[in-house]
Amino acid sequence: MTNTDTTGTLPYAAEEPARMEWAKHAPEVYKAMVRLDVAARQGLDPKLAELVKIRASQLNHCAFCLDMHSKDALAAGESVERIIQLSAWEESRHFYTEKEIAAIELTEAVTVLTEGFVPDEVYERAAKQFDEAELSQLIAAIAVINAWNRFGVTCRMTPGHYQPGQHH
Repeated sequence: MTNTDTTGTLPYAAEEPARMEWAKHAPEVYKAMVRLDVAARQGLDPKLAELVKIRASQLNHCAFCLDMHSKDALAAGESVERIIQLSAWEESRHFYTEKEIAAIELTEAVTVLTEGFVPDEVYERAAKQFDEAELSQLIAAIAVINAWNRFGVTCRMTPGHYQPGQHH
């Protein structure tokens, strides 16, 4: 299948098929992940949760999850501008609240563990913005999107076909 640009004349690169449909072959794991995802989102602002999912997915290079969570963020009322600026949030801090910045910083620290432990100052900034119950949910949401990213990247799930709310 060859896609074309908006004028219908220039061909895009061919869409690569997924390596494997892991959910079909491990349905109980998939169902457990969905339940975990639902549980992790409880009590979190939906737009904040989507920003966290987008940022982790950017860091993990998960195109499928970027497609899904950008669409879900837009459907939840997030602005295109804030989604676009998220990859350069440190230079675009004025687009986000202090609470969102703390969540984004924590997302990066938890996602990129190869650089060491979650720094105390990052954790403390998050702890000042979120009560313990909400912070626990945020940490869970960050862990869950990182797990989803690993499935998406490893199985090379194909982006572009997701419709907002499709998997909720």
